[in-house]
Amino acid sequence: MKINRLIPVFFLLFPGMIAYSQDEEQKSESKEKIKTGWTFGGVPAIAYDSDVGFKYGAVVNFYHFGDGSTYPKYRHSIYLEWSRTTKGSGINQFTYDSEYLIPGIRVSAEASLFTEQALDFYGFNGYESFYNHAFEDDDADNPLYISRMFYRVDRKLGKLRTEFYGSIIEKKLRWMGGVEYTSNRIGTVNIDKLNKGKDTVDMLPDIPLLYDRYAEWGVIPQDQADGGHTTLLKLGIIYDTRDNEPNPMKGLWTDLQFLISPKFLGSDYDYTRIALTHRQYFTLIEKKLSFTYRLSYQAKISGEMPYYMLPFVYNTAPNLTRDGLGGAKSIRGVLRNRVVGDDFAYGNFEFRWKFLRTVILNQNLYIALNTFTDMGMVLKKHPVDISGVPAAERAVYFPDEKESLHIAYGAGLHFALNENFIVAVDYGRAVKKEDGKSGLYIGLNFLY
Repeated sequence: MKINRLIPVFFLLFPGMIAYSQDEEQKSESKEKIKTGWTFGGVPAIAYDSDVGFKYGAVVNFYHFGDGSTYPKYRHSIYLEWSRTTKGSGINQFTYDSEYLIPGIRVSAEASLFTEQALDFYGFNGYESFYNHAFEDDDADNPLYISRMFYRVDRKLGKLRTEFYGSIIEKKLRWMGGVEYTSNRIGTVNIDKLNKGKDTVDMLPDIPLLYDRYAEWGVIPQDQADGGHTTLLKLGIIYDTRDNEPNPMKGLWTDLQFLISPKFLGSDYDYTRIALTHRQYFTLIEKKLSFTYRLSYQAKISGEMPYYMLPFVYNTAPNLTRDGLGGAKSIRGVLRNRVVGDDFAYGNFEFRWKFLRTVILNQNLYIALNTFTDMGMVLKKHPVDISGVPAAERAVYFPDEKESLHIAYGAGLHFALNENFIVAVDYGRAVKKEDGKSGLYIGLNFLY
């Protein structure tokens, strides 16, 4: 049986969601407990894909609450993820977040290495690059099949990031500044490696993929085809009145960032981007039901952006992503990196219902149901040169389609341990077949 996307086959919530704390016992087990000292939550990372292999590993988040006076807000957070697949893809990620390391300054830091042997790549400018599922569907009766890896590339992404946040007005209005270095190494999918150990009937054909064709035709410039280096200086301002960071019931969260890539700091290209994101939270039923939305506009305002830096969506801590529009962190149900361009906008609209609160094994737990609609689109195209594309291929890969909204909808469950460690399960469906069919996502935290 072939599986074209990572599908979770096993997810341990209890007792895989483990927690420990050094808090004192309270007399009443039915009341929410104030956590003190260190706690942690962890889940296994387990999935399977017939092309990428069996995924295994773990995600652990440590929280320190001190004497409990700030609970449910933590004093220090350390997030660790280590996962691998049997054919070489992997995540090695460390993040740290605290408002107490430097008094009065929030520090957010990351050191990560992502190795992806089959990263989604669908071209540029949304619907102006045609996606045809038949090209990757290896059904024996499908005459259009090319390869299950046709819309994939190999990417090795290294990242080092440090950001600082300070108060301007009572912590509601804050400044931010930081630096982020990324190393992108991109190439075609290693077909020989993925075919190792496969039966002949399951083997991938060793033929040019979409990335190879783009590089050959000059759609991807020759000096960008293999990736490159980027150092971003980050400057911004944040207005935040949320009542609870992991899952607010009321308040605003708006941030404006300027992302500057200067060559004198090691970047291959000079450019400047802007990222403006607004989120708002409304209580409909006290402590139980809320409505939330997020709107974001992100655009290039000067310079030239290399294609390998297009599929990134920027948010302020602790909500950070490493992918473009589509997928788990932006438009759930739409293919990851489907919506890529110089300028884009997206929105999320979500109801959240905390329908169960309890205490289990001395740990505070609530379960929430969410329903959502996500959408986004390219507002300014990334310039591409298609003069080198054979005339017969232009109609296939660059049809006369206009970009429009990419829309998906769905629902999910969230399991929150001690208000901070939140396991999220979301399922989204795309409205148009050109955006894929659906997506199931298991990870951590609410989307925003």
